[in-house]
Amino acid sequence: MTDFRFLKQGAMLAPMAGVTDMPFRVLCHEMGCPMAVSEMVSAKGYILSPKDNRAQRELLSVSEQEEGAVALQLFGSEPDIMARAAEELTRDHRYAMLDINMGCPVPKIVGNGEGSALMKSPKLAARIVHEVAAASHVPVTVKMRLGFDAGSETCLELGPLLEHAGAAMITLHARTRSQFYEGRANWMLIGRLKERVSIPVVGNGDVTCWQDAARMLEETGCDGVAVGRAAQGNPWIFEQIRDGMAGRPVREIPPEEKLSVVLRHVNMLAALKGESIAVREMRRHVVCYVRGMRDAAKLRTKVNSILTIEALEEALTTFMLKKE
Repeated sequence: MTDFRFLKQGAMLAPMAGVTDMPFRVLCHEMGCPMAVSEMVSAKGYILSPKDNRAQRELLSVSEQEEGAVALQLFGSEPDIMARAAEELTRDHRYAMLDINMGCPVPKIVGNGEGSALMKSPKLAARIVHEVAAASHVPVTVKMRLGFDAGSETCLELGPLLEHAGAAMITLHARTRSQFYEGRANWMLIGRLKERVSIPVVGNGDVTCWQDAARMLEETGCDGVAVGRAAQGNPWIFEQIRDGMAGRPVREIPPEEKLSVVLRHVNMLAALKGESIAVREMRRHVVCYVRGMRDAAKLRTKVNSILTIEALEEALTTFMLKKE
C-alpha cells in the first residue's frame, strides 16, 4: 500500500518548468512543504543524452538539504522509452514518486503528442501508465488537466483508466489545455473525479492562500492540495497553509527574512549552475519576490541588466530593506 501521509501534512509543490529546481524546492521544504515535484524531464532526452550531461545532472539533482520528499516528473509519449527512463531514474530511490506529465499546455510539448496532448489519446495514456508502473521502483502518479479543449471533461473518463493501469494518485489542474493558465479553475470537476476513482486525488488551480486550500478541500472532497504559481516568490505559502488550517496564527513575513531567503536562493542556484546562469534565472524569481511592492517595476528593469551576484545582492538589499 502506497504511503500518502504527506497529503495530510500540508500542500504539495506542483511541478513548474524553470521553477521547481532543487534550490527552490529546498526553500519550499523549509517552509513546510512535505512533497515537492521536480521540473519535468524528457524521457527521450534522458535516454539519448550522455549520462554526464551537466544540464541533465542539474535537472535531476536532489539535495540532502531537502527536508521533504521529492517526486520526479517525467514526460513523453512512447511507452517503451518512458518505461526505460522510469526504471533507470527510480532505481536509487532518490525520488519518492514518479509523476507522469499529462498536463503541460506548451505548444512545443503538445505538438510532439506529449503533455496535455495525451488526454486526447486515452488508450495511449493508459498504456504509458501501465508500462511505467511496471518498470518503476516507486509509486507512479499522474498530473493532468480537465481535458484538451474548452468544455472538455476528458479527465472523468481518463481517471478510472489511469487508476486501472496502475496510477497510485492523480493531481488535477482544474483547467483545460486551451485555457492555459487563464480563467477560473473549475473545482467542481475535482470533486467529480474524486467520485470516479478510489486512489487519492489532489486538487490544483487557484490556490493562492490558506483559505483557498481549506475551501478546495471542503468543496471537492479531494485528498490534498497542490500549489504552483502562488509559491513563486512566496515559499512561505506552505507555512501559511499549514498554520492557517491548523488554527494557528498566520504570520506576516518581515522584509529582512524575505531578503535573506532571496539571497540564499540565488546563492544555491549559483552553487548548482554557476553564477552567470543563476543571475539570469533569478530574474524571473525576483519579479515574484517583489510583486506588489512599491517601485517593483523599476527593480525588475534594473535586475534585467545585472550580471553578477554581488550586484544583484546590492540591488535587492537596497530595495527590500527600504520598505516599511
